[in-house]
Amino acid sequence: MSNTTTNTRTVFDLSMDARTLSKPETTGVRVALGVSGLIALALGVIVLVWPDATVAILGVLFGLYFLISGIVHIARGLFTKGASGGSRVLNILLGVLLGVGGIVAIKNPLNSLVILGMLIGISWIVEGVAGLVETAPDSSRWIGTIFGAIAIIAGTVVLFAPVESISFLVIVGGIFLVLSGFFQIVQSFMFGRGSGRRATSDTV
Repeated sequence: MSNTTTNTRTVFDLSMDARTLSKPETTGVRVALGVSGLIALALGVIVLVWPDATVAILGVLFGLYFLISGIVHIARGLFTKGASGGSRVLNILLGVLLGVGGIVAIKNPLNSLVILGMLIGISWIVEGVAGLVETAPDSSRWIGTIFGAIAIIAGTVVLFAPVESISFLVIVGGIFLVLSGFFQIVQSFMFGRGSGRRATSDTV
């Protein structure tokens, strides 16, 4: 009975708990967060300082962020075998959604600022919600919570505010990418710190 209860809890547990991961898996998550954060930070700076940003250029920059972020999430879902089933599925689904959003943003066949804004807004909201439910029970928890909240707020602003000028998307999007990169880099150093190690025995 205890095994059944534990397995059920594991399936529906969406958090990425470092206590259930091996050291290589924990290191992999930290590296993934660090790389994703550095890329987000770099793209955010490029967005903010690009003198003649067009819809097509913004689509490529934001699309690259979502595409790379999607790949990172899929990798986390596939290779963190010590994580709960719920967490792994969440990462894979989020990765696929972000990857599709990134490809559509890069292509943006109609070259529409409104469509690009909608894609960015929806992607950030989804990423933010996932970030909140996936927060790890360790010292990085508050970082994940802040990142998730900022992503939801930024996504809501971009999605529901009238995106009538490129400058609006540049300012909001660029600032969020910089903040996103910063928080992911900090989280990469804090993930798994002070969480201890959870027992993984199958004692009945």
